[in-house]
Amino acid sequence: MIGINLEKAKDVWRDKIRTARTEKFKQLDVEFMRAVETADTDTQTAVAAQKQALRDAPADSAITDATTPDELKNIQPTGLEIK
Repeated sequence: MIGINLEKAKDVWRDKIRTARTEKFKQLDVEFMRAVETADTDTQTAVAAQKQALRDAPADSAITDATTPDELKNIQPTGLEIK
């Protein structure tokens, strides 16, 4: 019987999140700089919060708590689509 090493799968999922968020960081950096240029502090604050959420995504406790590969696949950080 072939099994899945769930601990390794969790590490792979975290790496997939890190890879997927790269492009989103680029988009948010542009949005942040535009907000800086126009002194739009509300947008700056919102973008900073989004970026922090992306930084925190690989440490999501739901990844650690997942007990099946399907549970792991269902963990989709906001703004990202992990496959």
